[in-house]
Amino acid sequence: MTEAAEPTPADLVAALPALARYLRPATLLRPEAGTPTAHGSSVGGPPLWPAGAPWPHCTAAHLDDAYEDVPAPDREIMETIDRAVRGRAREHGGAHLLTEDEYAETRRIMNGADSLDHVNWRTHRMVPEPPAAAIALVPLARIRAADAPHLPWPDGTDLLQVLWCPNDHGDLQGERYYYGPAVELHWQRAAQLAPVTPPQPRRSDEYYLPTACVLRPEQIEDLPDRDEMPAELHRAAEEFAERHGIEYHRGLACAEGWKLGGWPSWHSTDLIPIDCGACGTRMRHLLTVESGGDPDLSVGRHGELHVFLCPEDRTHPVGLDLQ
Repeated sequence: MTEAAEPTPADLVAALPALARYLRPATLLRPEAGTPTAHGSSVGGPPLWPAGAPWPHCTAAHLDDAYEDVPAPDREIMETIDRAVRGRAREHGGAHLLTEDEYAETRRIMNGADSLDHVNWRTHRMVPEPPAAAIALVPLARIRAADAPHLPWPDGTDLLQVLWCPNDHGDLQGERYYYGPAVELHWQRAAQLAPVTPPQPRRSDEYYLPTACVLRPEQIEDLPDRDEMPAELHRAAEEFAERHGIEYHRGLACAEGWKLGGWPSWHSTDLIPIDCGACGTRMRHLLTVESGGDPDLSVGRHGELHVFLCPEDRTHPVGLDLQ
């Protein structure tokens, strides 16, 4: 006797027709290390560009590392606090607690820094770099329309090139706080483009430079996270998944991996509505960039970067979220 196949999102919708309005097409990109050509979809592959047109550069505010030595008297204070905390931890079952005075001294010495190097005794913080030359964008992904026909392709286009600035940024486009690479979308017609060697960025973070990968795209259907549907409908979907021995999230919804279309996962935060910074329209998920795997990238805390698109005007700046 063969085992029954796991249910699909379509099976769940058949059992719960009220979910039909939430079902969205998606493409899992499935990147694999390889040698992309200019004719296929890829991650980190060679770009195409209009002959004679300038290559895009990022002019947004970039963040840089800043270090500051801890003065000897403050180092002695921190060492004393550390010994006291470890002593109390041994007495109280491992709880590392600071007194109010210790907390105040620690805040004064850190002065808003992100971290403290206890070997070299330097604080670290991210600060906007001084004005400098723009930074060349890096090819992140190239998608042929045949591999993701469900995307909202503008008339006359059959190629989407996703470029990003391989550096961390502060707030972009007046959005809520965001700390990561800047992203640009270019909807183009392949017949009007030619292979090009883009300039190297004058500075970059290594974990934002993708290893070249070919894609093995798979068309699927996707359902949303719990916060994007009525609570009673989500409970019914969870009960269906439990009866079939799987989890709703990731098993039937919010398919993980590099993905075009479908729904984003809100596994690190509750739902954060992403509205267009130009017109206020609720944006739709376009792309998930996943950390690790063959592209060997790391976004957020080795998590996911979600790129959102304005459904009213594709020329509006993208929305960005890290999970």
